[in-house]
Amino acid sequence: MANFAYLRVSTDEQDVNNQKHGLLEYCNQKGLSNIEFIIDSVSGKAPWRERKLGALISKMQAGDNLVFAEVSRMARSTLQVLEILSACAEKEVNVYVAKQQMILDGSMQAKITATVLGLAAAIEREFISQRTKEALAARKAKGFTLGRPDGSLNKIYALDKYKADIKKYLGMGLSLSAIAKLVEALIPTVNDYIKRCGLR
Repeated sequence: MANFAYLRVSTDEQDVNNQKHGLLEYCNQKGLSNIEFIIDSVSGKAPWRERKLGALISKMQAGDNLVFAEVSRMARSTLQVLEILSACAEKEVNVYVAKQQMILDGSMQAKITATVLGLAAAIEREFISQRTKEALAARKAKGFTLGRPDGSLNKIYALDKYKADIKKYLGMGLSLSAIAKLVEALIPTVNDYIKRCGLR
């Protein structure tokens, strides 16, 4: 059994130390020792599987413990938080969230919670899909032609007029594919634009 603590932090050294101190106190209370800290300096909007968290969970074994300082340190979107908790439950990894006093530890109550979380994640995905369809329909109704216009390849700067929209869509949890349809561009072009502007 291994014990890990995931810290998603800013570049501020004080932020790292504060989280570490708080988590060590919490782990001592719960009888968790020999904590291995995984420190990730990345936006919470970045897909969790592409962060150090994704690599960590993939290597964890049944019975291992994963500690977070608070829910907001896991991810910024509800869907990503639900997916993280569901993935941990599926691998039988025990999850502790210090601030919210949440424990998913393989008990019957935890299994019921995991089932509910999985259902909630599925519902959230359906809502996102529906919002995407509605946004596409609204653009079509306004006379916009959906899809990539001719000659738009590599025209990253042409997306500047959609910057606010792209930021909003990311906040809604829409996929790159959905956003690309909405702004009439290729997925790689949208991805490059998001990285260039630091939108996540």
